[in-house]
Amino acid sequence: MAWFYAAAPLLPEILARHARSRPTAPALVYGDVSLDWQAFDAALNRVANALLDAGLRPGERVAILMDNGVEMALTMFGTMRAGLVAVPLNTSVADDALAAMIDDCAARALVVTAAHRARADECLARGTHDLPCRVCAADTTGPAGGGDWLAWTAWLEAADAAPPAVTVADEDDCNIIYSSGTTSLPKGIVHTHRRRLDWAFDLAIALRYHARAVTLCSLGLYSNISWVGLLCTWVAGGTVVVLPRFTPASALDAIARHRITHFSMVPVQYQRLLEDAAWSARDLRSLEAVMCCGSPLPAMLKSQLLTGLGCRFIELYGLTEGVITTLDPEDADGRIASVGRALTGTEIRIVGDDDRECATGEPGEIVGRGRILMSGYLNRDDASAEATWTDAQGQRWLRTGDIGRLDGDGFLYLVDRKKDMILSGGQNVYPADIEAVMLEHPAVAEVAVIGVPDARWGETPVAIVVARSVTDADGNTDAIRDWTNARVGRQQRIREVRFTEELPRNPNGKVLKRELRRTHAQMPH
Repeated sequence: MAWFYAAAPLLPEILARHARSRPTAPALVYGDVSLDWQAFDAALNRVANALLDAGLRPGERVAILMDNGVEMALTMFGTMRAGLVAVPLNTSVADDALAAMIDDCAARALVVTAAHRARADECLARGTHDLPCRVCAADTTGPAGGGDWLAWTAWLEAADAAPPAVTVADEDDCNIIYSSGTTSLPKGIVHTHRRRLDWAFDLAIALRYHARAVTLCSLGLYSNISWVGLLCTWVAGGTVVVLPRFTPASALDAIARHRITHFSMVPVQYQRLLEDAAWSARDLRSLEAVMCCGSPLPAMLKSQLLTGLGCRFIELYGLTEGVITTLDPEDADGRIASVGRALTGTEIRIVGDDDRECATGEPGEIVGRGRILMSGYLNRDDASAEATWTDAQGQRWLRTGDIGRLDGDGFLYLVDRKKDMILSGGQNVYPADIEAVMLEHPAVAEVAVIGVPDARWGETPVAIVVARSVTDADGNTDAIRDWTNARVGRQQRIREVRFTEELPRNPNGKVLKRELRRTHAQMPH
């Protein structure tokens, strides 16, 4: 009987339904501020209407350069409510990258916190697109408003709290998250509303979220890792608790104070929690299921967390583009080296250098497909094509650039990273960006940046340099390091410079970074 059928709601409507069904339950907590679902929903409507009143039209992009807080959460999800596309920007990248991303997404609005207003002005001066709406939220660093900027509070209070007259469709763009990078343009990863919601549903099942979940978000809200907590919690109707930044003390305090049930963190955060003297003394009995992702998880730390955390610890391997596996704690015994099986709704395979599917146990590139994959890279058909593997049936799969193998039960084991990306503190760091900067230094003739193991960050960049002369190499390592670190983003700062007479290369001239990693990984520093 067709009259029973109704199209499945998307995220903006799901949040509105929570406001009707659980109006007084908490939705968002930040410091001493707590918004119940009714207040949260009304605030999202105000953000949506304020953006539409500024002349933006559904489908246009809103760039968001903000520190963690209520304003950032409202901006991201109010943007979606308006049928606009949320583009949260990594606050730690260099200004060149920020300017390039704002320009690349053709943003029609920019919302910032006061700490980033000056650099936003500088970035906008470099851009080419018209930006009719600029909003600044006050924080401890300075006031909002003034000049070309509207003050957040007044801007919001002037807007209607009624739902905007906007219909959001399945294939409308929902958000764009940029890959890391500073000196070259990062790629914008585009997600549609239906695929983003399916992503949240599949993850919520795998990570065991529910309507009474109280989730701690301690990373920047621009991060796709934070979006795991935000979306999984809010589709279920739970509560999100946001920290301004992570410290072991603030995280432990929040867990105890708010009776946190869920969180997602990167390995370095878990390491710092376990090293904190207060960890064993805290009441952590509220924790139900926690997730680790973002960089390789050392086996010893993984064992500690599986056996000593007192709750369900789940490791996740995944890409922002939408290929994900999870290792359930019930499956970890005997599979400590595995990163689990593909998420519900996702399928993975292993392909060799000849683009043929590998046999069970044979290593090759991990490819994936499913309902949660991105729709593509913004303005980069070439990159989207390069990242595509097509099987014998003509079905398209995403190339991950990572090397792995599958066992007979479908569990994935990571072998190596095909690409040279460095994973430092849960952030993707691309060596080519750092190398491009370093080649501008007068003492640097050639350079290769590699990731080496680091107890705190998981990996950290180290530069292997061929000097232009013996004089340039003499006692110059610290000077080149400091010069470089002043010109790259925070996550891209190199730990040290090591000189070499020549870089190892293959017959085609390509630098053999795997050989460099093997040679330099265990060297003292």
